[in-house]
Amino acid sequence: MLIRNAKISDGDGSLVDLRLDNGEIASIITTGSFTTEADQIDAEGRWVSPGLWDNHVHASQWALSARRLDVSTAESASRAGELVANALAAGAVVAAGQPFIGSGFRDGLWPDAPALEVLDAAGAGVPVVLISGDLHAAWLNSAALELYGHRGHETGLLREVEAFEVARRISSVPDDLLDSWLAEAGRAAAARGVVGIVDLEMDWNLDSWRRRMAAGFDSVRVEFGIYPQHLDRALELGLHTGQSIAPLLGVGRFKVITDGSLNTRTAYCYDEYPGLEGREGSRGLLTVPPAELLSRMRAASRAGLESSVHAIGDHATSLALDAFEQVGVGGRIEHAQLVADADLARFAALGVTASVQPDHAMDDRDVAERYWAGRTGQAFPLRSLLDAGATLAFGSDAPVSALDPWVTMAAAVGRSRGDREPWHPEQQISAREALAASTRGSVAVGQPADLILTDSDPSSLTAPQLRDVTVWATLMAGRLTHLARVE
Repeated sequence: MLIRNAKISDGDGSLVDLRLDNGEIASIITTGSFTTEADQIDAEGRWVSPGLWDNHVHASQWALSARRLDVSTAESASRAGELVANALAAGAVVAAGQPFIGSGFRDGLWPDAPALEVLDAAGAGVPVVLISGDLHAAWLNSAALELYGHRGHETGLLREVEAFEVARRISSVPDDLLDSWLAEAGRAAAARGVVGIVDLEMDWNLDSWRRRMAAGFDSVRVEFGIYPQHLDRALELGLHTGQSIAPLLGVGRFKVITDGSLNTRTAYCYDEYPGLEGREGSRGLLTVPPAELLSRMRAASRAGLESSVHAIGDHATSLALDAFEQVGVGGRIEHAQLVADADLARFAALGVTASVQPDHAMDDRDVAERYWAGRTGQAFPLRSLLDAGATLAFGSDAPVSALDPWVTMAAAVGRSRGDREPWHPEQQISAREALAASTRGSVAVGQPADLILTDSDPSSLTAPQLRDVTVWATLMAGRLTHLARVE
C-alpha cells in the first residue's frame, strides 16, 4: 500500500509518500519518489496521524445501550418514569420473562429521589430496569426486583456490586446477535479514526473476542481486561499483559474496582458528601480494602499481568497509588477524577498512567460543584497531572460517554460543551497533548501502519474544530477499515 501526497501531523507541512508493508510504515520519502504501486491512496494534501485508541470501553454495554431506551435527558425521577411509560404505551416490545430496559439516568441533581412507586406506575406490571449513566446503579421496579432476587427492597435503587450483577444478567442476549451489534459498533468506531479499544467489560472476554474475530470482526484491535473473579483462570492459562492471542487480539490488564462513582455518591473520598454527613457511606464506598487490593495486585504482577485500578475519589486514588508503591510495579489508575495535590507527582514517580475520560468532566461538572464543593480545582486535573510528569491515556468509558476520541480530545482541550464557559480552564491541555493521549506510536518508519487521514492537522485544532473533525480514511496494519465517500 502506498499513501501519496500526505502531510505528517505536527510536521513541517511538506508532502510525503508513505509506503506500508507487512503492517508497518516501511519508508517515508518526498512525494513523487516512488514508482507505481499496485495499491495506493492519493491523500491530496491531507494530514496523516497515528490511529486513535479508546483506552476504556465496556464493549458489550456499548453495543447494547444503542438498543435501550435513552433516559439521559430526564431531569427528575418522575420524568424518567414518564419516558418509560410513554415508550411502553407506544408499543415497545418486551419478551415474556424479560425486562424493559433503559439507560443513562443521572440522579445526582434530581429534585426527587428514584423511588419504587415511580417505576411501578410506569411499568404497569412489566419488569423495568434502568441502568445509570455511570453504570454504577440500577433502578428496578417491583416486578424486576422479584425477577432478580431483590424482593422487598425499599427504593428499587441498587448500587455497585448488586447493580453490576443485574447489568450482567440483563445483558444476556444470543451470542450471534450481540456479536453483530458489536461488528456494527466497531465499524462506526473505525469511521471516527479508532484503530484500537481496551475492552473492560465485566466478563471473561478471551473466548468472546476469539469467537467474534473468528467470525470476521476486523474493524479495530482489542485488548481485553481481566477481573478478579477470572484471575485464577487467567493464571492457569498463563496470560500476561501484552500477549498476542490473534493478529488483532491482545491481553490487557488486571482490572480491580476499588470504589464507586461521583453521580452515585460512592466514589471514596476524604471528605463527606453534603447531605450524607454522619451516615454510613458518607464518604463513599471502598469496595476493596487495601490489604485485599495489595494481595490481588501482587498475584497478578507475579504472572506478568499489569494492574489497572478503578479509583475515582481522592482517597481511593491515594490508596491505589499506595498499592502500586508497595507492589513496586507500574500500571494504570482508571478515572482519577479527584486527586489530592500531594498525589499528583506520585503518578510519574511510580510509573502509573492516568487512564482518564475527559468528557466525564463535561457530564459531571454540576454534580461535582455540589458534592465536591470547594475541591473542584482538583477534579479531572489533566494539566496538573501532565505538569507533574504523568502520562495520560484517554478513553470514553463507553457507553458512559460516546466512543468518539474527537469528543474526548475536545473536552480535554476546551473543558466545555456547547456554549458554556470552560470549567476550570487552568486544567486545559493542548490539542497536541490530547492527540498524544489518544494515540500509540508516531508516523515514522518502523511504526505500525495504524493511521488516519484528516483534512486538518489535529495537533493544531481548537476544541470546537476537534468535535467537527471528519476522518477521511482509517488504516489498521496498512489495511483500510474506513474510507469516506467523496461527493
